[in-house]
Amino acid sequence: MNTVMPLERCPALILNADFRPLSYFPLSIWPWQEAVKAVFRESVTVISEYDRVVRSPGLSMKLPSVLALREYVPMARTPAFTRFNVFLRDQWTCQYCAHNFKTQELSFDHVIPRSRGGRTTWENIVAACRECNTKKGNKMPSESGMFPVTDPRRPTVFELHHHGRRFPPNFLHESWGDFLYWDTELQDD
Repeated sequence: MNTVMPLERCPALILNADFRPLSYFPLSIWPWQEAVKAVFRESVTVISEYDRVVRSPGLSMKLPSVLALREYVPMARTPAFTRFNVFLRDQWTCQYCAHNFKTQELSFDHVIPRSRGGRTTWENIVAACRECNTKKGNKMPSESGMFPVTDPRRPTVFELHHHGRRFPPNFLHESWGDFLYWDTELQDD
């Protein structure tokens, strides 16, 4: 029996015009509907396709699995300061106890507490588990004896992409393999 892959399991990997993913984490993918629209707008080049076909009264086409933008989108020079990017920079590791956590189990901590003049910046925010965050409270690191494992600093976009490659999404289609480098070991022929 030949089962048909559900449409929602057919996202397209989106590459920049240089054939690199627009982002690694979150991985730059579009739902199948957006991918088809982009093909018809001629803003992308189809690199690879699924076996899955969609039809309309006048057209039948394979769904694209990998698309490359026709025009290069310049990458941001500095990453946005967001909670997600702080967790990505710190690799989902509490910077006090050094244990890994899921996103919902982490918060961020001001190394120098706001009540002590600390600012909400890359250089003063770290990922912290709830237990460590509560334990440290509004104390200075020297008062609490809790120092970050890694000094907080502004990461580069390249560093965040590098960290993102270590956290592949749940779904990776085989056609994406040539464009993603998820800690794979290269073979010497």
